[in-house]
Amino acid sequence: MLQFLQLFDAWTFTWIILPLLIFCARICDVSIGTIRIIFVSRGQKLIAPILGFFEVLIWLMAIGKIMQNLTNVMAYVAYAGGFAMGNFIGILIEEKLAVGMVIIRIITKKGASVLIEKLKSMGYGVTSIDAEGNEGPVNIVYSVLKRIDLEIVISIVEKHNPKAFYSIEDVRTVREGIFPLKRAGYGRKYLRLMRNRRKGK
Repeated sequence: MLQFLQLFDAWTFTWIILPLLIFCARICDVSIGTIRIIFVSRGQKLIAPILGFFEVLIWLMAIGKIMQNLTNVMAYVAYAGGFAMGNFIGILIEEKLAVGMVIIRIITKKGASVLIEKLKSMGYGVTSIDAEGNEGPVNIVYSVLKRIDLEIVISIVEKHNPKAFYSIEDVRTVREGIFPLKRAGYGRKYLRLMRNRRKGK
């Protein structure tokens, strides 16, 4: 009976617990790696090396277990599955963090004066120019903002110029910009207000 229990424990560790540990380790190191790459692309010189240290440390532990169990097929499956899931989770985390700056470019046929005034009143820097599109005159509005404010600005654009075309690009470095002084409170209240108005329509 004792031998059976020992054999069962060994089987459980080899085919269930060990692959699960490798899977979780891979999720951690790939998630960290995904976030690290994003921080590197945005010039975050301090946090990127720290993330890189923990990423490699966890990877070494995972690959070490793989090398000790080369005949364990489940370890390979767990390693690959953890890599795939780590990419997905890393992107989700990065979206929640909303780190960095973006530039939003808005092109609209309708007059953009109301939109511009609204953005200015909320503390966003705005640059506008008149241009010529395929179907006639258009207004182009540029604004550089923090990614955490992007959803708020999009809701303003969709409210005042619902048919406007807009594109969003990452910005690595910003200098001498104009940004809202007050953070989350007012912005979140405004966003909730916009959503409530849409539901009421």
